[in-house]
Amino acid sequence: MTTQSNSRSGAEVLIDALKINAVERIFCIPGESFLAALDALYDRTEISLVVCRNEGGAAYMAEAEGKLTGRPGVCFVTRGPGATNASGGLHVAMQDSTPMILLIGQIARKDLDREAFQEIDYRRMFSEVAKWVAQIDDAARIPEYLNRAFSVATSGRPGPVVLALPEDMLTDLTEAPDAGPWQLVETSPAAQDIAQVGDMLAAAERPMIIVGGSGWSDATRLQLQEFAETHALPVANSFRCQDFFDNEHGNYIGDFGLGVNPALVSRLQASDCLLVIGARLGEMTTGGFSMIDIPNPAQRLIHVHPGAEELGHIYQPELAINASASRFVAALAAADFTPGDTTSATPAIASAHQDYLDWNRSIRVDAEVQLSDIIHSVRKHSAENTIVCNGAGNNSGWLHRFFRYREYKTQLAPTSGTMGYGIPAAIAAKLRYPERCVVAFVGDGDFMMNGQELATAMQYQANIIIVVINNGIYATIRMHQEREYPHRVIGTDMVNPDFVALAGAYGAHGELVVGTEDFEAAFKRCRAAGRPALIEVRLDPDILTPTATVTSLRAAKK
Repeated sequence: MTTQSNSRSGAEVLIDALKINAVERIFCIPGESFLAALDALYDRTEISLVVCRNEGGAAYMAEAEGKLTGRPGVCFVTRGPGATNASGGLHVAMQDSTPMILLIGQIARKDLDREAFQEIDYRRMFSEVAKWVAQIDDAARIPEYLNRAFSVATSGRPGPVVLALPEDMLTDLTEAPDAGPWQLVETSPAAQDIAQVGDMLAAAERPMIIVGGSGWSDATRLQLQEFAETHALPVANSFRCQDFFDNEHGNYIGDFGLGVNPALVSRLQASDCLLVIGARLGEMTTGGFSMIDIPNPAQRLIHVHPGAEELGHIYQPELAINASASRFVAALAAADFTPGDTTSATPAIASAHQDYLDWNRSIRVDAEVQLSDIIHSVRKHSAENTIVCNGAGNNSGWLHRFFRYREYKTQLAPTSGTMGYGIPAAIAAKLRYPERCVVAFVGDGDFMMNGQELATAMQYQANIIIVVINNGIYATIRMHQEREYPHRVIGTDMVNPDFVALAGAYGAHGELVVGTEDFEAAFKRCRAAGRPALIEVRLDPDILTPTATVTSLRAAKK
């Protein structure tokens, strides 16, 4: 008589654990170090595998997936160079508080500490860019490690987790039982905290709410919008979190970040009570830590954050609340606050919102291409749920100023300011929401960092639209260079390919725009192309930001 074995390989246990935790998609570059895991995926078709062109692109896609869903995006890469290439995605996930899990095929356990082929100690390598880094040496412990990975990635301040998987461990047989799916744990505010928030807001003459961070949802956004409207409270957002509040809502007053509206800065500094929900109040949001006094703000500060370590980290709040944004806003919305006299506040909020609308209007620059008009054209000819992605570069400053975000999770942008993020993020967004329009605004330098992922878009029919702003320079660095060392140009010029021809080589639709009047028709053709599309917009290299040119910076130094 024979008995049926319950043995599985470590790789099978691993993929089953991902399936139990509702992972639908893995982004990867294949490697011999995790062939067993790839083989396990062959029979487990519930999880789709997206094969990318560089581990950096794969990691950015996983990070974008985590942003869009609130669940850990998963990336699988090989050892050594593969893991090194993926490190940029970890850095983005860490600074953006995005749940993410990076799985790395590791060398065999018998060869550890011999500087074997592509050997790296990932605990040491990634300790600064991940919440937790571990190596699974026993196949029987895979369910335990995976459950912890999902828990750590999503608890408190969310972030990335790294697990190294020795290749021989993945082929070991084990009868380890599966664990159940991880349970999301959110921190909630105490009733007395909510009551004190009500008292502090009611006592303020010039209150302001700043929103940001992670752990939001569309329901949370709508609850906050209703609360702000009922209690006549102005709302702004932290850097690259513009989709957390409807930009056309009457209580929206703008975004803090690069190229911030001076009127908004003045209102922040004149405020007497700041309610900060979810945002870390980092360097980009606070103008290099200059807009709010350290460590004692001039305003009464209420800081709400899911990570206890962030409260009092830089700014000492009068009221610190360790809670997730969703739980805090829900408690705020359910509280029995009697709206005070909003008569005096309403005109001030209307004025602040009008300042935002004025700042958002198109401007004229001395060039054939008006970027503000182009950005308004994209908004005009796409739905309100269009997802707009970008990486780094001066072009993103134009996008943030002139695009209006109406719905939650329609902005994918790295707060770490990394180049090469926009195209991978757009692909991840299109795979997640194939019915929605997804547009990536990228500079020419930004495109060349991960433009090869256009092949990934073609392979998986992710019909994104890429708008390449081509000015032949690393414009952000040129801006700083001209400000500090005018006329001494070095290291910031570029020689670019023909982007339209390059798009055609991938099989994508391509368009060239050299004048503003050409863009609208080109964008409509891209929408109708039925395949990935690219629009190259040629911009005069003198044009840097909405308020600065090379010429003006040089003149200022005379």
